Amino acid sequence: MITAGEVLYRLDGNVNIVWHRPYIESYRMTTDTLSTKDKILQAAAELTKEVGPVNLSLDAVARRAGLSKGGLLYTFPTKAKLLEALVEQHVSEFDESLRKEEAARNHGPNSVVLACIAVYRAEFLCNEPEPSGILAAIANDPGFLEPIRRYNKQLLQRMRENATDPMLAMMVFLTVEGLRSLKLFEMNIVSMDEQIAAIDRLKNLIDPTDLETGDVSITV
Repeated sequence: MITAGEVLYRLDGNVNIVWHRPYIESYRMTTDTLSTKDKILQAAAELTKEVGPVNLSLDAVARRAGLSKGGLLYTFPTKAKLLEALVEQHVSEFDESLRKEEAARNHGPNSVVLACIAVYRAEFLCNEPEPSGILAAIANDPGFLEPIRRYNKQLLQRMRENATDPMLAMMVFLTVEGLRSLKLFEMNIVSMDEQIAAIDRLKNLIDPTDLETGDVSITV
């Protein structure tokens, strides 16, 4: 996920924040071409947060990335291609985090839905805005949602197939995706504590012995 920082969650329930997640080791590239691509994506993500998705321009992205516009166009010939790459990176980074959490649970029953809860919970604790590149893509062309739509369809299927209670797995999916949508469009009507309490309640319904996250107290 394209954010200023990222939460790394540990087995003891504590969290660490590491800045610039898109450039952690698993995303460091060795060739000049891929390094340039990473710089461009970082610049584009930063600029959409600063000036808004509608005002994102390739000239500004090139300046922020320290490249000529020709250098940017060599990697991303159009703004549409750049936005498409932002969406693809968002999906790829989420999937990597998810699969790490699944592996931590030995890919056992309910490991997919519990992994989803762990990743979403970490995002809420980090309290970073949803990826601005996604909003930029939506503003430019709603068709850019197709990779996310396709991924979410596959994810929900995996959650159901791996769950001991497929209906509960779907409830988890709908809850967290609803919360993320509210956050993406800046329509937060519940506090962060309330959001975390809601997903923790769902986690406890599935497996109260899962990697402990700790209770969150809220006042309604």
